Amino acid sequence: MTIIVTICILLTLAYVVLMVAYSRGWKRQPEFRLPVSFTPNTFISIIIPARNERSNIGACIDSILAQKYPANLFEIIVIDDHSTDGTADIVHEYHNSAVRCIALADHLEPGKQLNSYKKAALAVGVNASNGALIVTTDADCIAPNAWLMNIACKYEQDKPDMIVAPVIFQVTGGLLPIFQLTDFMSMQGITAAAHSMNLGRMSNGANLTFTKEIFGRVKGYEGIDNLASGDDYLLMMKIAQEPGAKISYLKSEQAIMTTLPQPDWASFFNQRIRWASKSGKYSDNRLTAILMLVYLYNVWFLFMAIAGFFHHDYWLLGGAMLIIKGFTEYLYMRPVVRFFHKQWVQVYFPFLQPLHIIYITLAGLMGFIGNYKWKDRQVK
Repeated sequence: MTIIVTICILLTLAYVVLMVAYSRGWKRQPEFRLPVSFTPNTFISIIIPARNERSNIGACIDSILAQKYPANLFEIIVIDDHSTDGTADIVHEYHNSAVRCIALADHLEPGKQLNSYKKAALAVGVNASNGALIVTTDADCIAPNAWLMNIACKYEQDKPDMIVAPVIFQVTGGLLPIFQLTDFMSMQGITAAAHSMNLGRMSNGANLTFTKEIFGRVKGYEGIDNLASGDDYLLMMKIAQEPGAKISYLKSEQAIMTTLPQPDWASFFNQRIRWASKSGKYSDNRLTAILMLVYLYNVWFLFMAIAGFFHHDYWLLGGAMLIIKGFTEYLYMRPVVRFFHKQWVQVYFPFLQPLHIIYITLAGLMGFIGNYKWKDRQVK
């Protein structure tokens, strides 16, 4: 029992230290303020890969066309990834020279099977773009009207090669949506904190910016195009390894991209398995070590739950660990939920803890195996 208690103490201590570091990192990440006098000069190309997004693509395009950004300084390129629901038809209804739709099928060898259609779609979009700055997002996203202004200002002020920006789920209620919101918001906070504290790098392709020049310099997705996921993170790591390259985080409420949660548990797990499938592909040792710690800590809770059937003291010890875990996460999340204006979700934190532990364990394991279904395709 002494060995198990020791492991409990060490894992809990390490996790608390990690949460404290993330709390400090979030606070240290400066919030970006758009100067009132800012006048942009950068032409931006927004690339949107889309597959069977007829019900979402119109609202996404409308939100971008409504930007407070000069209309002559941006273009929207939708890459239709073999949609069968008329997604391209919706895009073609926009009689606007700034909106284009490109069929991915026209740029692939007939009958060729890929493992990452999204990377192929993005590459086609970048090659067809006219902008010096590339912004990627998803077809189910809605942009705030100062989104491009903040991105352009950050770029023109700091001249980074890549800009990582925040994303949030639009949720009103229900167990699954609230669980996704809480989990995703935590990851968004960690993304900002990790960039600030140099604790590994994270990003999300729903709100990612990079220069066309750096994309060409690192040869785009070459070398990572065999992997189904990682169009954001793995590209970021290629850029991070480029001598002299600069990656910035844009912490601005005016740049938060809103997207939809997954509609059911099966879709949710497939999404998270897709994200977790990048594990083992990380070249960032710090991030790998952190992910391993988090995974082992959550698995240990399941071990304690089973061990408690043989010795009830393990349940008491596991319960104490759970209280410490929940309290430190609550302290870390408080400023994050304020930034995203989602304070109402805090009341659900304690009740979601058991579900979160099970989810982390299953998604991590299945992500390592690497088989999942996404966008009606079986992926490895």
